[in-house]
Amino acid sequence: MPHHHSGLRPSRLSRALVAAIFVSAAGAAFAQTPAATVDELSTSNKKTTDIGGVVVTGSRIKRTQIEGPSPVTVISSAQIQREGFVTVFDALTTLTQNGGVTQNELNSAGGFTPNGSPVNLRGLGPGRTLLLINGRRAADYPFPYNGQSNFQNFGNIPSAAVDRIEILSGGASAIYGSDAVAGVINVVLKTNFSGDKVTVRGGTSTTGGGDFGNLQWVGGRSGDNWSVTYALEYFADEPVFAFQRDFMDSTDDNPHPVPELGVNQPSAAIRLNRPGGAANSYIAPPAGACDRFGGEFERYNFRTVAAGTRAVVNLGAGCGSWKDVGYQTIANGNSDWSGYLYATYDFANGIEAWTSLQGFYSKSKLSGGTEAISGPHIDGTGRVTTWFDTGLNANMNMQRIFTPQEVGGLDAMYQRFTEKSLDVAFGLRGTLADRFDWDVTVGRAEYHADRTRPRLDGSKVTDWFFGPRLNTTGTPRYKINLDRLYTPLTPEQYRSMSTILKYQSKSWVNQGSATLSGDLFDLPAGPLGFAAVLDFTSQGYDLQSPPAILPTVMEAYGLTGTNGGGDRDRYAAGLEFSIPILPSLKASLAGRFDKYDDITAVDDAKTWGAGLEWRPLDSLLFRANYSTSFKAPDMHFVFNEGSGSFSSPLDTYRCLNSGFNATSCANNVIYNYSMFATSKGEPGLTEETGESWGAGLVWDVTDGLSMSVDYYDIKLDDAVTSLSSTYILDNEGGCRTGLTRTRQPFQFAADSAFCREITSRVTRVAAPGELTDRVTNIRSGPVNQSLLHVAGLDAAMNWRLSTQRFGDYRMELGWTHTLKSERQLLATDPVQKDWRDDPSNFDFRSRVRGSVSWQKDAWNATVFMTRYGSLPNWQETGRIAPYFQWNLNLGKQITDKAKVTVFVNNVFNKFHPDDDGYDTYPYFYRAYSPIGREISAQLEYNFN
Repeated sequence: MPHHHSGLRPSRLSRALVAAIFVSAAGAAFAQTPAATVDELSTSNKKTTDIGGVVVTGSRIKRTQIEGPSPVTVISSAQIQREGFVTVFDALTTLTQNGGVTQNELNSAGGFTPNGSPVNLRGLGPGRTLLLINGRRAADYPFPYNGQSNFQNFGNIPSAAVDRIEILSGGASAIYGSDAVAGVINVVLKTNFSGDKVTVRGGTSTTGGGDFGNLQWVGGRSGDNWSVTYALEYFADEPVFAFQRDFMDSTDDNPHPVPELGVNQPSAAIRLNRPGGAANSYIAPPAGACDRFGGEFERYNFRTVAAGTRAVVNLGAGCGSWKDVGYQTIANGNSDWSGYLYATYDFANGIEAWTSLQGFYSKSKLSGGTEAISGPHIDGTGRVTTWFDTGLNANMNMQRIFTPQEVGGLDAMYQRFTEKSLDVAFGLRGTLADRFDWDVTVGRAEYHADRTRPRLDGSKVTDWFFGPRLNTTGTPRYKINLDRLYTPLTPEQYRSMSTILKYQSKSWVNQGSATLSGDLFDLPAGPLGFAAVLDFTSQGYDLQSPPAILPTVMEAYGLTGTNGGGDRDRYAAGLEFSIPILPSLKASLAGRFDKYDDITAVDDAKTWGAGLEWRPLDSLLFRANYSTSFKAPDMHFVFNEGSGSFSSPLDTYRCLNSGFNATSCANNVIYNYSMFATSKGEPGLTEETGESWGAGLVWDVTDGLSMSVDYYDIKLDDAVTSLSSTYILDNEGGCRTGLTRTRQPFQFAADSAFCREITSRVTRVAAPGELTDRVTNIRSGPVNQSLLHVAGLDAAMNWRLSTQRFGDYRMELGWTHTLKSERQLLATDPVQKDWRDDPSNFDFRSRVRGSVSWQKDAWNATVFMTRYGSLPNWQETGRIAPYFQWNLNLGKQITDKAKVTVFVNNVFNKFHPDDDGYDTYPYFYRAYSPIGREISAQLEYNFN
């Protein structure tokens, strides 16, 4: 059973921490008047405060008030620091709107996007959130998300350069064009900084591993007609391995072993067996063979359960390992440099020039765990899971795990990444006729990423363990070398039969824009504001995987990948109007036309949006918005030259054809075995089209207290997705048998268009001695999904209190709750109206984030909390409890120029909610972090 860390007792300490702050604040409230000042533009909930005319994300028209018809969440650099975060991405992961599932460092170490940092607003997918840097598009991450689609990386933004982050949740294509479907995240970098400030921070996790250090230098200079702002940052941390966490270092941590077996079995093995799962089908290893591997394996008698009867079947002996899972990293090791420069020059004739430069250079390493083989390998075909062995005179299956010692140690197991990105922009701006502001901008952003990983060469490993193939047609025939199977390799032998695979990828975006904005003329209720924009964008990517992993070559053992590349040009024009109807009522209207030039049938898109703002009182705003949106077909979904993947889904047809249901076939190798799936780009994809609307209010209750509540509704048609192997096999089984997984009547006839399409995607070959043919290939690939629809509530509160005796207090609270989630995979499928409550939906239904800060004289402190809502338990019989995480920091200004702060993140060392039925490694939902408590100290020194 798993070993859990006791940590600190949250019930006592958390109450004490929060009570201490609230009690002192409450006591001060009886004697003091709330403060009326707003110390920052950027807060998690904004007052309708006059801000002097700035552009806020969601419009190109300058506003004099922070709040508008669409809610915009703003996180300042000061807020990022006081809440305990080191990186921009760390802060974004706590956004209440960021409730969707994404791959992270825990669940993609061996996958396709192990070094990217995506954001998934509203659960609509990472590629549907647009990242802007100072209002300009960032280049896509060069490696596709999960090997399938492009996305933007939020992990290469230097936190030292950030002034604030503005998040608009909802469709914004009428302003920004394609991809702004779920929302827009605009990272606004510092300008007009004066002086120099250096910040040094270092820390570690209290559970083991994860040492990190961060050095930031930000500064600026200015003269009569020029200014320059600069920032430099270095961040480094060490990788964390699963074996450093005792609740996930072994398969014996499984809290819910197969009930009929009663105990956990090894996760990995050196085994040799006849296929079929019959009793005593394992060929026992020689005496003492398992002991040759330095304690990594032990002799074990494996068992399984029979389908239907669920009787325990003794399979026989092999060499088993419980701790193989511990050799994967759960956090990457990084060494990152980033820099930023922004400069302006005023020509004294009403024209100002500006330029910006942002660079990023990173070296990262991670481990996907140990390698394994499961049979011979044939170039161009891949691994063979069943062969006829002439020495044993039988069809055989096998597994052979390679230990870290055989490979050459943990360092030899690392995949390594080198990433470089550069964003350069130049612009001119000025005023026309003393009433219109204009801006012309050109820029280019590039992102290069290289990856290396060690991997066995299929032919060489086959020669070593199996020798030459002994036939040319039919079931492959080999004679396994039993002595080599049970003898550890030396690192030199491993290197002789392996190679270092090298991946190269790059992406780029060239863009230019011209904007004119101002007041056209006066209406009875005020000036008519407008903005006009012309945009040009050229973007592309190029992905070159090592030839050995391509599906048409398949020389690397058990590993596939893809090449891809293409480009796309876009031309766009847009208009916006801010229309005062009454002194208290204002409307906004925006429209945009996008013209596309690429190989798809997508030619153009027209989007529009409208909003209303009604202020019956200076302190009260009612607002509503509606907009249409679109997303051009994802470039990798279009240009993918062909990719493949291995998985072990349930062969639903084989299970149903044997007279069982899916539950009865679980944990049985006859029905769950390795299958290969392929996918290729589809230039015939159409654009995704959507619409979103929202309504809400913002109320400044007092000078120090404001709150907002907003309803959102986002609908997306023709969303592109890849059909999963499970979806295809479940429906293939239904089409062939007329039954669902639970043996209920299937909805489609065998000769329907749906069934003809689904069955054509599955290739089967005869399996000697077995009732049903085995799956050898599943043709997946992108399709235009019919419907995604989400709706819910966002709420926020901001409270400030200033006292002379007890100091200043500040509380920020945000909450998002999903009320509705619907989806329809294909037009032939019924609309699933209860997806929010579906047991297989692991998007968080609700999220909360909040903080309480205190400052008095030279001291300051902050308590930050984030809450993840409940989720279905793994056995789909109920729900697991919500998850809370608390951060705490305490700082002191020790001199006029120096400040010291101590941080404790995840104060109570919480890893994940308990789920006693979670029987799949790592035995908890991978959205939760396994890092645990982190402690750090920081020194800030201001040279002004």
